Amino acid sequence: MKRLSAVQQRRILKFMESLARNVGDKIQKKAGRRKQISFKGEVDLVTQFDREAQRLILHGLKMNYPDFGILSEEDIDQHTDRPVKWIVDPLDGTTNFAHGLPIWALSIALEVDGSIALGVVYDPNRNEMFSGMHKYGARLNGKRISVSLTRRLDQSLLVTGFPYDIRRSKVNNLIQFNAFAVRARAVRRLGSAALDLCYTACGRFDGYWEMKLSPWDQAAGSLILREAGGRITNFSGRDFDIYGNEVLGTNRRIHRQMMRVLREIVG
Repeated sequence: MKRLSAVQQRRILKFMESLARNVGDKIQKKAGRRKQISFKGEVDLVTQFDREAQRLILHGLKMNYPDFGILSEEDIDQHTDRPVKWIVDPLDGTTNFAHGLPIWALSIALEVDGSIALGVVYDPNRNEMFSGMHKYGARLNGKRISVSLTRRLDQSLLVTGFPYDIRRSKVNNLIQFNAFAVRARAVRRLGSAALDLCYTACGRFDGYWEMKLSPWDQAAGSLILREAGGRITNFSGRDFDIYGNEVLGTNRRIHRQMMRVLREIVG
């Protein structure tokens, strides 16, 4: 991450927060309008507001940082071979948004030389701005956040999500969900991976696991969780990769306990 100094990164992070807030607030004001829904898969939705949010975000990114590459959910892949690139989810939680359920967010991350350096996740419904900077901590509306202190899985509140191909693929999350449901205090399913990671980062959840996510789903949130003191790996404890197939993020204290459950299921 030598390409950008700490001063430059702080400046870029403020820009990211401002952009996410401006776009998020505009979309939130229109959330009650009729949605034009199309399908990318059997259950994978997209609305005109996903595309509007992406257009507004990408316009701001290109105007201010034209030399950075961009990878964004709605079929945008521009100069992604560049050493510095944006990774954007313009509206994480589209199914919630389409049904009027106010659990969705905007996610913007900056990848530098293959590692996430900066990340913001903005929830306009609750006016909550989560942000993280590599080696400088994580914040919620400007205040430092940290993971929970829960040490036992049976006292933990967990969160997860299900893959979009759950109707067709036997590789899904149903067995894991059942296993954790009888071992943890409770398990929730919110429908936004970005918020799941951020809620784990600030201690609302103690642990999170999911599979078959895309880079934009988890780029910003994974950095925020790490910077809040959490641990994030794949299911077997190997290094986490936003381009990989598994994510296990916890408060560190229950990480091995969750790994044991996942290992038992795999056999």
